[in-house]
Formats: sequence, C-alpha cells, structure tokens
Amino acid sequence: MKKGNIAVLIPCYNESKTISKVIKDFKKALPNASIYVYDNNSTDNSVELAKKAGAIVRHEYRQGKGNVIRSMFREIDADCYIMVDADDTYEAKNSEAMAQLILEGKADMVIGDRLSSTYFTENKRFGHNFGNRLVRFLINKLFKNRIKDIMTGYRAFSYDFVKSFPILSEGFEIETEMTIFAVDRNFKISEIPIEYRDRPAGSESKLNTYSDGLKVLKTITVLFEEYKPAAFFNIISSILLLISLIVGLPVVFEYFETGLVPRFPTLIVSGFLLIAALLLFVTGTILQVIVKKDRQSFENYLNLITNFKSSV
Repeated sequence: MKKGNIAVLIPCYNESKTISKVIKDFKKALPNASIYVYDNNSTDNSVELAKKAGAIVRHEYRQGKGNVIRSMFREIDADCYIMVDADDTYEAKNSEAMAQLILEGKADMVIGDRLSSTYFTENKRFGHNFGNRLVRFLINKLFKNRIKDIMTGYRAFSYDFVKSFPILSEGFEIETEMTIFAVDRNFKISEIPIEYRDRPAGSESKLNTYSDGLKVLKTITVLFEEYKPAAFFNIISSILLLISLIVGLPVVFEYFETGLVPRFPTLIVSGFLLIAALLLFVTGTILQVIVKKDRQSFENYLNLITNFKSSV
C-alpha cells in the first residue's frame, strides 16, 4: 500500500462493550495509523478502556455524531481518514483497501457498502432495512447517482474532502449530508462491499428509528432545495400550475360560452395559484444561478486547499 499519514476516527458514546476490540482490530489492520477516539459525554468507562487500548482520546461536549465529526475534521490533519463506528459492526480488515484508494488518489470518499452484503440479514432493528432502501432511492433519484449505501458509518476520506466539507448536521443525519455533498461537488466516490454484523449482546444502538429517520428525510429535502433549487421549486411550481389550471379553466370556458363569470372566488384562487407558480419558477431560476456561482467559488477554494497541502 502507498505510504501516507492515516488517521482512524472513532466517535464514541457509551460503547464500553466494544471500544477496546475496535481499537485493537484497527491497530492490527493499520499498524502505522493514529487512532483517535472522540468521546461524546459517555457515562460508562469507554474513555478509560480507549486509553488502555492505546487510542488518542479527545472529547466533544456538544452531543451528537455530527458535532463529533465536525471537531474531528477540524482538528486532525492526515493524508487519509478512516471513519468507523465504535460498536464493532464493521470489520477492520477492509480498512487497508479503503485507505489505498484514497492514498493513490483514486477516490476522495470510499464508502463501506453494507447493503450489498450482510446488512439486511444481520440487522434486526425494525424499520432500518426499509429506511436504508428509502434513503438510497430518494438520493439516487434526486441527485442522479447510483450509490448503494448512503447511511453507512464506515468510510474513508481524502484531505481535500475533509477540509472542504461544511458540516451542518448535529446528529446521525451526517452520513446523508456528506454523501450528498460528495455527489453534488463531483468528488471521486468509490464503494467497497463490506461485511456487516449486528451489535454484540449488551450493546445498544443510539439511533432512534423514527425521530432520526425523520431528521434524515428532512436533511434530504433541505439539501435538495439548497443544491438543486431550480428542480425543487419547479416541482412545486408545476403542482400549483396544474391545480390552477384544473380549478380555473372550467371558469374560463364558462365565460366564453355564456359571457358570465358566476364563480369569482374560484377564479381569484386560480389566479393567485398561477401567480405563486410563476414566482416559484423565477425563484428557482435565480437561486440556481447563485448555486452555480457558489460552485465556482468552491472549486477555487478547493484549489487553495490542495496548494496549501502541497506547500506544507
């Protein structure tokens, strides 16, 4: 494998059952990597166990996985970053192949694809399989991609991606956000099928199926509006235009036949819907121009990051 500085990033919140094994497994798989555990207000002895296992332990006091990853990405410099959950559901043996793609410049984000292997048989939590399929379908349709696993917590990143990714999410919707960002900004994305195993007995997931699932769907909607405003507002504009025509055309036809407009309220509502549709269309067009300018600025910013890294 091509040489480079590798950092293994492990967000941790009450994972005393598994944290030691995860650290030891990654030490064995990537003996030259620096392993960072970011504790997120654990109330068990996860911190002590992580230190004993040889990890560099830091703390993030703002609760939420997104907040943890924000601090990791800001504070740590490396040529390759491996992000993995602390629950021992992912095997460390895949990390070398993931890191190699990053270090060789073949990818900016490598996704550990659970859904093409054992996830649907191993995961026992109700609603998770459906939720993963739904999120994958929405993102691939809305952003025109074919990513197989959107919400996996096992990924590798390049320096350029980590230092240019503006993290806005605070919780578990962070994986969805980084996937959409990578697709929209045209980063090189690779996927490696990985084996997924369910949490060991006594280890509990911190993910709430329904509340966190709704947050993920909200994130997809917000990012679709922000990254593709023309498409977002055109969809709403088309719906309002259709309703306006359905409501208003019978009144117009009646006027031409009789010379009378007996349903003024209907005509007024139809007119307002038509105006709203036109305004939304114009709004989407203007915002799309702004997004294009932002992408041009982002490319310049990415060049600055690359040049800075080369000069260090």
